[in-house]
Amino acid sequence: MMDRDLAGAKARPLVRWQARMACGLLALVLTAAADPVIERVRLPDGRALAFRCAGRGLPIVLLEGGWGASSLAWSKVQRLVATTTRVCSYDRAGMGASDPGPIPRDGTAIARDLDEALHAAKIAGPFVVVGHSTGGLYVRLFADRRPSDVVGMVLVDPSVEYQDRRLAAVFGPGAGSTAGLRARTAACLAAATAHALPSADPKLTKCATATPAATWATEVAELDSLWTATSDEVAAGRAHYGALPLVVLTAGDTNAALPVAARRVSDRVWAGLHDEVAEHSSIGVRQTVAGTGHLMPKDRPDAVATAIADVIKAGRRASASDRP
Repeated sequence: MMDRDLAGAKARPLVRWQARMACGLLALVLTAAADPVIERVRLPDGRALAFRCAGRGLPIVLLEGGWGASSLAWSKVQRLVATTTRVCSYDRAGMGASDPGPIPRDGTAIARDLDEALHAAKIAGPFVVVGHSTGGLYVRLFADRRPSDVVGMVLVDPSVEYQDRRLAAVFGPGAGSTAGLRARTAACLAAATAHALPSADPKLTKCATATPAATWATEVAELDSLWTATSDEVAAGRAHYGALPLVVLTAGDTNAALPVAARRVSDRVWAGLHDEVAEHSSIGVRQTVAGTGHLMPKDRPDAVATAIADVIKAGRRASASDRP
């Protein structure tokens, strides 16, 4: 979709959002946020995805976890956001309480699952999408599928397309590789498939005994497509989101263990990659969050919730300015 088409498409859901906000204002004031309710949503092919939703109001905030994370990784953030609006986290296929999905588990498959599940559950937008780490790639693909429904985006220390080669170009071969992580995960998959867990093998001590083989298989499949098919899909998506409210959060302490000079270089490169993502919106901003490494939803849920609130406010201002 061209940028001029995006601008017109985006104005329509913002106007609908403002009208529905006015109708639901009293309910928002009187209703406290409840604990997330788990619901398994059936997809057209019979598989089910597990959703945890809480709160009331619009826009609905969708939380997409990083690699290997279930919806529980968002517990602290979800609790904060649910006090002001509806918020849903979910387990991707093969994770948590969701059924496994077919291979490949690339970004297109993941975004399609979310799209179909929302339709099946009759969860209508508008949406503010939030993605942590690799989830940042997946919500960008979802936004490409639903441009008229996504009215804001928060990316939490997100992965970027072709991250492996981008980092290797600066720091040398293998700098951005996930090969070691994949090898460890594949070893856990093989052991789980052979019912060989728990194991005294030092290479398998970190393999969680309760994790099913389907989850290990999902993690391997996601890694296999991350810097290839998924990156290709993101790169082929929209080059610009127009004036979509967008906040990119960069973890301030990811490289804290490095020597000072090396940390400065690493921080600058990582922030630069995130600046490029923020530039996909004419009003996109990047913010460095102190006191957290990569696991920001756990370490600084307040910062994530604040960014979500800022995006919602920006969307409401845009909605008000669109009215005649």
